[in-house]
Amino acid sequence: MKEIIIRTMENKSNAIIISGGPGMGKTSVIEQLSVMGYHSVAETGRSIIQKEIKTYGNRLPWLDKEGFAMAMFQQSLKDFQNVSEKCGLTFFDRGIPDVIGYLKLCNISIPETMWRAAKENRYNTTVFITPPWKAIYANDAERKQTFEEAVATYHIMKESYSFLGYKLVELPKTTILKRVNFIIKHLISNCS
Repeated sequence: MKEIIIRTMENKSNAIIISGGPGMGKTSVIEQLSVMGYHSVAETGRSIIQKEIKTYGNRLPWLDKEGFAMAMFQQSLKDFQNVSEKCGLTFFDRGIPDVIGYLKLCNISIPETMWRAAKENRYNTTVFITPPWKAIYANDAERKQTFEEAVATYHIMKESYSFLGYKLVELPKTTILKRVNFIIKHLISNCS
């Protein structure tokens, strides 16, 4: 395994996380923000699954949960460290605390390096979270969880972010554009 380099205490107020359970609209919101010209970072889990399937790897959530989590952690840390304050707002489809939540959900011990990274590499204190929404939930090639598992994931993510001192703001169950406008208005009103 590669050595993980953790820089000392970085706070990036321009790094905005959107979290929640799978299939609740996070990626659609991130994609709309990108269309509007904002920087974004794609969900690491989905890209790792796609890569592992393509290369016949086994770091998949249904084969090697711990290996999958470590791959997500390494990529999430790298993504965070690569974001510059000069980029302006950058929206993340999940972050380092999501990996902690995933390990909790799987009842796997969380390595100390991961806790330290989550405490020392800080995103904006406001985290937007998508609530469970059965009407839009659907499985796909990478998303194999049931709706009930997605709801459990939502609760674990809330717990993980709260434990790490983030303020959670729940996105309304509405159109993608209205969710995006809600986020932008919230960020603007909290900057003034």
